[in-house]
Amino acid sequence: MADASKRAQVSKRVMELTAQAVRKLKDPRVGMVTITDARMTPDLREATVFYTVLGDDEQVKASAAGLERATGHLRTTVGRALGMRHTPSITFVADTVPDQANRIEELLAKAAAADAEVHKIAEGAAYAGDENPYIAKDEEDSEESTR
Repeated sequence: MADASKRAQVSKRVMELTAQAVRKLKDPRVGMVTITDARMTPDLREATVFYTVLGDDEQVKASAAGLERATGHLRTTVGRALGMRHTPSITFVADTVPDQANRIEELLAKAAAADAEVHKIAEGAAYAGDENPYIAKDEEDSEESTR
């Protein structure tokens, strides 16, 4: 088992090497792929590589198929460059963080618009009764007790 710092170092190196190898692929299905992260298991035998693809759903599916097809070649390339005893197996996973971030941004914008509308409605609002009815009672009680 490798310690956390060694695992982080190896995962960063796997990410860099995979990104370089993906750029050199000649498969036309692999489009604008960006390697965003890599995570290693504690025994350094398996690597999960996260990626994003610039394009529509069709291009994402084509790039996923191209990466799956090239996994063996990419594993060999990364393994030779790493120089470790055991070459980690590579699994590609589509990174959904950008999609989730866009959804959160949309929800925040919607909430801000609703909040602005509430503030606009509340601008001309007035209290139904006294602004603070409890102060008047306290003042009357204190005046009576001083008499």
